[in-house]
Amino acid sequence: MKMKRSIGVAAFIAVLSLVFAAAIYAASKAPDVIEMKAPYDHKQGIVQFTHQKHITDYKLGCGECHHDDKGQPLTNLKEGDEVKSCFACHKEPGELKGKKAEGLSKAEKLAYHANALHTNCQGCHKEFKSKNPKTTAPTTKCTDCHPKEKK
Repeated sequence: MKMKRSIGVAAFIAVLSLVFAAAIYAASKAPDVIEMKAPYDHKQGIVQFTHQKHITDYKLGCGECHHDDKGQPLTNLKEGDEVKSCFACHKEPGELKGKKAEGLSKAEKLAYHANALHTNCQGCHKEFKSKNPKTTAPTTKCTDCHPKEKK
């Protein structure tokens, strides 16, 4: 009788451990879609970045987007690791271009949140499209990434 009870308790603990492990994994998993918003007004709709699609379908590593303060890929990241938001480092709101950007270094331009995102995303898409001309990776029209605002 004691043996059956011990086996039952052990089985219960094993099942409970699996449930907790699954909950911890689910809590640390990156969302499938990330809304790329920042604490400033946007002139375009907010990009819905298909995080899981880029990882699963396009086989991108975390370091393709996430980088250190010198722009070097964070190659040791794995799913579930804490990462800073883009705005944590690229703190200037909006985009700086045209005459206002003339004479500024690349680093000064990348301090602007939208400049950093556009440089990273568009650069990757253009490189991918040059190797895969039939791809649908957006490179030219703003509305390919930025949905039109509903009014």
